[in-house]
Amino acid sequence: MAAITPDEIIQILNLKPLPVEGGYYAETYRSFPMPSISGDAGLESTSRPLSTAIYYLLTPDTFSALHRLPGDEIYHFYTGDPVELLILDQDGSTHTRILGTDFASGMRPQVIAPGGAWQGSALCPGGSVALLGTTMTPGYHHVDFELGFRADLIRQFPTAAGHIRRLTR
Repeated sequence: MAAITPDEIIQILNLKPLPVEGGYYAETYRSFPMPSISGDAGLESTSRPLSTAIYYLLTPDTFSALHRLPGDEIYHFYTGDPVELLILDQDGSTHTRILGTDFASGMRPQVIAPGGAWQGSALCPGGSVALLGTTMTPGYHHVDFELGFRADLIRQFPTAAGHIRRLTR
């Protein structure tokens, strides 16, 4: 099979730039909405999907900026070069997980970013493209997305300062 370029993947899968977070994406699944929620501080009453799934593409000039969501996000590695996923947990611990197919070296094709943890990802050094997917249950809703700010995260997680600088704008 001939190598496929990032631009070809973007075109074939109809991926679009992901605002704020970075990378390219296409939503592939959105379930029927759950009943409305209300009473959450600062959130409008809204219905939300039971589950969502997306394709997500990273290139050398993109990264997933550190962000957090209230629910777990499951990452799936499809093809390409390994991806480093940084997880900054609510308990102050930091974890780096590598998504890829070299299982003997510790890479995994599926990684869970727990709800409430800061998460961000980028290609491992030297990589040219990676196609991932993510699923969430309950599904993604824009009111839940919280972007991380470099100075705040470095104060909270000083041992991960280098990673934080790489995954914030």
